[in-house]
Amino acid sequence: MSLTSSKKSRLQLLHQYYTYTGFYKFLGASLKKALPPIIVFIVGILILNYFVNLNDLLVRITETYDSWVIFLTFFISESFLGLIPPEIFIAWSDKASNPLITLSTLALLSYLGGVVSFFMGKSITKIPSVHNYLEVKMAKHIKNTKKWGGFLIIVGALLPIPFSITSIAAGMINFPFLSYLAFGLLRFLRFYLYAIAIFSLV
Repeated sequence: MSLTSSKKSRLQLLHQYYTYTGFYKFLGASLKKALPPIIVFIVGILILNYFVNLNDLLVRITETYDSWVIFLTFFISESFLGLIPPEIFIAWSDKASNPLITLSTLALLSYLGGVVSFFMGKSITKIPSVHNYLEVKMAKHIKNTKKWGGFLIIVGALLPIPFSITSIAAGMINFPFLSYLAFGLLRFLRFYLYAIAIFSLV
């Protein structure tokens, strides 16, 4: 009985902390920011599919470019600020000879790209000029990472916001690497969930 109440009080304290520090507000704001790009992407796919046969286009890309070229492009994007939306690559994976393996490879490359970003963040701290510049540019993100740590990495792994930026911030504040790896595994879940939605569209 005491153990249950102890666990309850710990959870309540945690809830109070996240309420007080504004984590829930941040999460709500992140979801609001995340929804429009998802809606735009879905509408974009539907419009594109109306004018161009998207299936044929994706199959043509699969036949024109070697898989390793697309994988390398994606890995570079995921390592450096997530410049290309992963949803494009998820849609492409559906047309591969083995969609599940291709999708899992993309998820792994995104995860490893985050690891590269994490070590970039750690390395940046050794270059004062770059560190100072990014500390100003990413001040809010770094501050939030210091406050919420693992929960912010979870948000970065699951929501359509650049995972690379979250990873760089985690590296800059010297977040425990093993904990980062554990939280980052949710990146795989994001890819599988998005694939369920995207595969039904394309």
